[in-house]
Amino acid sequence: MYAAPVQDDAVVVKVVADETEAELVCGLLRSAGFECGYRDTEAIDSPLEDFTAAGQREILVHAPDLEAARALLEDAERSAT
Repeated sequence: MYAAPVQDDAVVVKVVADETEAELVCGLLRSAGFECGYRDTEAIDSPLEDFTAAGQREILVHAPDLEAARALLEDAERSAT
């Protein structure tokens, strides 16, 4: 897990394409007051997976924040289109 804090009660709120997108999504969540972290998914299947920042990331929040964080991300996606 990267960029901090989410511990034992971490749940996946979203899966994104790469580390850059994970930073952007966590930045949005943090700006709204949510603690957020991210980690590699199991989907990476490359001989270089341990050496690169490529591949999908799981965005993590605390379980009690899941629904509110999901709603924020859905609103942000609707606003972007």
